[in-house]
Amino acid sequence: MRADDPNLTTVELTFIEKRIEHWIRFGRPVSDRVLDKRRRLLSFTSGSTFGFIRWAANDYGTIVSCLAIVRTVERGTAFQTVPFVWPGGDLLLDVSGWPQVKHVLEVIDQIERFGFDPCAVSPDHWRHVHNRITAGQEPRPYTQPLHAAWLKRARLVS
Repeated sequence: MRADDPNLTTVELTFIEKRIEHWIRFGRPVSDRVLDKRRRLLSFTSGSTFGFIRWAANDYGTIVSCLAIVRTVERGTAFQTVPFVWPGGDLLLDVSGWPQVKHVLEVIDQIERFGFDPCAVSPDHWRHVHNRITAGQEPRPYTQPLHAAWLKRARLVS
C-alpha cells in the first residue's frame, strides 16, 4: 500500500526538538514514509484506531498539548477533521491541555496494564473516557466483560 492511496488515512508527524512534537501513542500503521529529517507520514487502513499526540512550545513554555483518539473511516463516510490527519476520521476522544492529556495517557497505560491493546478497545469506551474527563470525573476502567461484549457486538455488525 502506498501513503497516497485514497483508501488510507494519513497522519503527518513532525519533530523539531523543544518546539514541535507530533507522535502516535498507539496504532498500527500500514505505511511509514520519511519526508525529511523532521517529518514523516504514517498511513492507516479504514477501521483502524490510533492515538495521536500534538505538543508545541515557544520560548516561554508549552503552548499546545492535545491528544486525539481517531478511528479511520471508509471513503464516502462522514468524518470529523483533525489537524495533520487526512482526510480525517471518527473522533472518539479529543482533549487539550496537559492535565487532561496526562489523564488520558494514564488511562491508556492502565488499559495496557490490564492486557488490552488500545487499538482494540471499544470506540464507546473512548467516548466514555472523553466525556468523563471533560466533565472532570474519573472514567470507569475497561474490563474483560466490557471487551467481550464489544467483540460480540463487532462480530454481529461485520
